[in-house]
Amino acid sequence: MFTGIIEAVGEITALQPSGGDLRVRVKSGKLDLSDVKLGDSIATNGVCLTVVDLPGDGYWADVSAETLAVASVGNWKLGDRVNLEKALTPQTRLGGHMVSGHVDGVGEVVWRKTTARAEQFRLRAPDELAKYIAHKGSITVDGTSLTVNAVDGAEFELTIVPHTIAETVIGGYQAGTRVNLEVDLIARYLERLLLGDAAAKPSSEGLTMEFLAQHGFYKA
Repeated sequence: MFTGIIEAVGEITALQPSGGDLRVRVKSGKLDLSDVKLGDSIATNGVCLTVVDLPGDGYWADVSAETLAVASVGNWKLGDRVNLEKALTPQTRLGGHMVSGHVDGVGEVVWRKTTARAEQFRLRAPDELAKYIAHKGSITVDGTSLTVNAVDGAEFELTIVPHTIAETVIGGYQAGTRVNLEVDLIARYLERLLLGDAAAKPSSEGLTMEFLAQHGFYKA
């Protein structure tokens, strides 16, 4: 688990395809690796990766075909900058929100503009994730815990303060930038909980309008 508070910005220094999977080397920058051991997790642009080697100035990790299919990892290039966060401990300040490091989908920056000293962004999420994104709710973008300031269908807006711009990869976002999205974990569990006994049925991955109407959550 993570908090979505970025500790450092790293750099992709090697990409080695291997039998449909990918091995990636990340130069960790100012991230303190003194307490990291093999098998530990580091969120890399919001993707929970397991450390398989520690060469000294960073780490190697293996990326599965499943992660390549749902996250932006497959588009990484040598020299790309990535947000880094080590897994939380019982002593960690929970300054963001509970983040699993399991990417739900890839979104896209629609526009960016300056508002006073902050930067405002509009992003478009995949349609299937829109129901989990709420005004003033939390969302993880490339591993960064952020507050949603406005929602319009599958699009949502973020206001990013100067410190976050300076200390994360968000400063490099422009229209068309693709980003990893992880929706609020609580929303995921609530959806499943509301299904009740129907959750055991094979086709119960999400709430349907029929189910909501039957249980008084929606008037047909």
